[in-house]
Amino acid sequence: MAIPGDPVIPGFHPDPSVCRVGDDYYLACSSFEYFPGVPIFHSRDLVNWTQLGNVLDRPSQLVLPPGTPSSGGVYAPTLRHHDGRFWLITSNIPHGGTLLVTAEDPAGRWSEPVHLPDVLGIDPDLAWDDDGTCWCTVAGIDQLRIDPVRGTVLSTPKRIWSGTPGAQAPEAPHLYQVDGTWYLLIAEGGTERGHGISVARGPAPDGPFERCPANPILSHRSTDHPVQNTGHGDLVRAADGSWWLVFLGVRARGGTPGWHVLGRETFLAPVTWTDGWPVVGPIGTVPRTTAPSPAAVGAAPARDDFDTTELHPRWISVRCRPPEDVSLIERPGWLTLRARGGSLDEPTVTFVGRRQVQHDVRVRALVDPGVGRGGLAVRLDEAHHYAVELGGGEVWVRARIGPLCQRIGSRPVTGPVVLRVETWASGPGMDHPRQEPDVVRLGYEAQGGEFVVLAELDGRYLSTEVAGGFTGRVIGCYATADAIGVDWYDYRVLASLDRAEVVDDDLVDA
Repeated sequence: MAIPGDPVIPGFHPDPSVCRVGDDYYLACSSFEYFPGVPIFHSRDLVNWTQLGNVLDRPSQLVLPPGTPSSGGVYAPTLRHHDGRFWLITSNIPHGGTLLVTAEDPAGRWSEPVHLPDVLGIDPDLAWDDDGTCWCTVAGIDQLRIDPVRGTVLSTPKRIWSGTPGAQAPEAPHLYQVDGTWYLLIAEGGTERGHGISVARGPAPDGPFERCPANPILSHRSTDHPVQNTGHGDLVRAADGSWWLVFLGVRARGGTPGWHVLGRETFLAPVTWTDGWPVVGPIGTVPRTTAPSPAAVGAAPARDDFDTTELHPRWISVRCRPPEDVSLIERPGWLTLRARGGSLDEPTVTFVGRRQVQHDVRVRALVDPGVGRGGLAVRLDEAHHYAVELGGGEVWVRARIGPLCQRIGSRPVTGPVVLRVETWASGPGMDHPRQEPDVVRLGYEAQGGEFVVLAELDGRYLSTEVAGGFTGRVIGCYATADAIGVDWYDYRVLASLDRAEVVDDDLVDA
């Protein structure tokens, strides 16, 4: 169960867009350079969410060439339900432009994309008026009429609002009709500490719009609130008539200026209406519901033994996932990774990972390098990652921070080895306050389960405030020479574990 005030979808799940169909809620997020793209979730109470799949889960839908920069790729989607179908519009930057897909069932299969080459701009929104006209609004804030089936544009772009005078980056537009009035919700101020949400209203989808006198209706800028960078929201009306806002925020830690390492996460707040304007309440409020709820995102199975023929949708790869390089069939019961790039620095690296969704975690994987080389990595992008790597009878830590790369420690090992990564925001022997947001410990397990720590590194260098960009940490396995096998992967929240070391018989059994 989610704790009030915490993200409802933790970890790197930014730019949420939500819609309701009956008693069911569906939500989609940005995925940037990772494949498959656009994770999609289901809930019955807006608090507890389960991932149904990924909208763009086939190479025919999503092409992310090696030249796609980190934090390029799939930007903010808009998810809507109209005329008995689900519609999702998004942008693939810089290679694919605006694209639109549909499905009868949000769990898939989603259609092949309809491309809209004349819709220029990120964060595209979809809204239909009473006569069936489809309006597309993009960051800017520019608007045009489109035929969403054919992908054609039916009008020239029109600037309908520019947000608060002097505020940077008006973006993330969402258009709604509420009791005969049209409301235009946008983000502005940039997606950093100045981020906020503002709203305007007008008599028609294209305005003219008047801005709310209380703008921004949500922003935590210049406050001591533990959730910062709040913005990029989407409104939804619940079945009981109440209104709610999903939006992104970050949980920065450490000293000044604060570093967030999990990425931009999805939060929830209640909305009331005063004088015809939406008023956003505190994050700590959650809906009252009697509907059964699915398991929370944080309660996803901790361990994957790779005993199926397809990866769970929570697993993501960098830019692509060729079946010849990532296989659950080649060696049944193992995940086989075949190297394409020679290091994590390369955009073509073979990598399969899960988003880090809590601050204090322990991740372990039993890796058989064979004649290959690979390991377990905490990845932010090509230039910012820590890894414990294995090959040639040795295990070591490799740390890449911007232009600097260092190999740390080296121990002889034989056979399959349990590689281990821990991130501690609050842990044994840690004093507070500390400068770093967390400490990352990397190493391997000796016979009997003893954790041999090869390096303990400052977590701030794997943060957005250092690296830039729009993503968050992903922890996963990779291959950089020949092929490696991964027998199992185990992700645990340290706060839920005994502080004593855990002995795992799987190492002996291997």
